Amino acid sequence: MEHDPDARWLARVMHIAFFLLLGASLIRFLLRHPWEDRSPWIIALSGALASLYLLGPVLGTRATPRRIAWLATVVAVWMVLVVLAPSFAWCAVPLFYTGLRTLPPRAALVLVTLLTVFVVAAQVDLGGWDPNLLVAPPAVAAIATAVFVSAQRQADRQRALINDLIRTRRELAAIERREGTLAERQRLSMEIHDTLAQGLSSQQMLLQAADRTWDSDPETARRHVRTAESIAEHNLAEARRFVHDLAPADLAEGGGLEEALQLLAARESAGFRVDGTAVPVPERVQSALLRIAQGALANVREHAAATSAALTLTYLDDQIVLDIADNGRGFEPSRTRNAGVRGHGLPAIRARVRQLGGTLTIESAPGEGTVLSAAIPLETEE
Repeated sequence: MEHDPDARWLARVMHIAFFLLLGASLIRFLLRHPWEDRSPWIIALSGALASLYLLGPVLGTRATPRRIAWLATVVAVWMVLVVLAPSFAWCAVPLFYTGLRTLPPRAALVLVTLLTVFVVAAQVDLGGWDPNLLVAPPAVAAIATAVFVSAQRQADRQRALINDLIRTRRELAAIERREGTLAERQRLSMEIHDTLAQGLSSQQMLLQAADRTWDSDPETARRHVRTAESIAEHNLAEARRFVHDLAPADLAEGGGLEEALQLLAARESAGFRVDGTAVPVPERVQSALLRIAQGALANVREHAAATSAALTLTYLDDQIVLDIADNGRGFEPSRTRNAGVRGHGLPAIRARVRQLGGTLTIESAPGEGTVLSAAIPLETEE
């Protein structure tokens, strides 16, 4: 309870009450007994008791051997005072609190009972036989004990509740860290699939084509090798960007989203067009749109058997739209919604669009080509 503000406040009140009661008892004795043989002893014992009581806060509140020895000394001096002058009996009320705060419950109740019996005896000796004197001290002791125990139990419940809240907060923080780790793993898998994996796939296809034409058409084979070398150089730049967690290599070159998409379209032999008036686009949206374009064009190259493809970037009032169209074999869009491989192809594109609060539309049918449209709102980005 040492760190409980209410407990510290109550301890200060009890300390003040003790010294007030001790001073009032001494004044009452001196007024009623101007000077007697026992007066010097009572004055000396009162000073000693006050000095001893001042040491209490220094020793803390735990039931250490020093604290228990101090409490026993205080109680012993008080008892001697009560024997010499029964009016000091009312100093027992703060001592109730001190005993309850220091000792284990059973030992504290024994001390309270002992002090109460002593107070009753002193009051009977002081005021004669009176039923009120037999009832009042035990009642005061019972009330003081009940209030203290109730306050202590409430404080224990509050501490338990606070500990539960702290534990829950830590568990939530751990869950958030795990979710963040999973999200980062998914992001990295999509990044690797849309860049390095697609680049390596392109290199493999080009080198295989070069191998097939190496003897019959050396010039075409060398052109395939040079293209594969260019893709390898670009992939190396992407890998270095991953290490530093920077933007895509095309964006990092400083040209912006339009220039990055134009470079990508040129590498993939696709068309590129911009509609609308350009507006500032957050870096996160730029990076996502470039990755979406990379993934979509990779799908066109590997699966569509298309002879042409085109990128269209459209600026609207509150959103930016990227369309990727091809004249390939097409497919049934509903069959892709339950794709089992996480972070690849269309599932990766859907995940990127969803993370930015956008919408993805796919228009396709077997034999009729495909149009993929990713619309990303701009007002939600800070």
